[in-house]
Amino acid sequence: MTDERRRAKRSVLHKQRKEQEKNAPKLDARAVARNVRISPRKVRSIVNAIRGKDVGMALQLLEFSPKKSARIVHKVLRSAISNAENNYGMNIDTLYVHHAVADDGPRMKRLWARGRGRADIQQKRFSHITVVVRDRSRESSQATWQSPQERGEE
Repeated sequence: MTDERRRAKRSVLHKQRKEQEKNAPKLDARAVARNVRISPRKVRSIVNAIRGKDVGMALQLLEFSPKKSARIVHKVLRSAISNAENNYGMNIDTLYVHHAVADDGPRMKRLWARGRGRADIQQKRFSHITVVVRDRSRESSQATWQSPQERGEE
């Protein structure tokens, strides 16, 4: 098969997949905070605590946590909930935190004066915080993959 035919076949499949994604009901709503001036290591403990929890429980957990990162993640989670409600018409009562991560962002590098005329580089880290909420009721109504034996085809 030549390169042109292979490329043409791929583009047709790609277009079909894109159209299926466009017509499929949206399950996820997300919010991202980029270049937040806090180390990802400090945010990960909070993000791990809310992953998989219902939205109401996660908001309570963040609200009463004394950490600075909890305030930031609380803001991102509220944004994801608003996106779910306004953009996709999801019910807030059935939402849960499907995916939550704190990734590394860029680093600010500063010189730090040391003794005897030397200098070290101090890195001030940034984070990209992503929170994805999903609707439990829509998730359960979606068709799941079944083997041919389960479908009764063989």
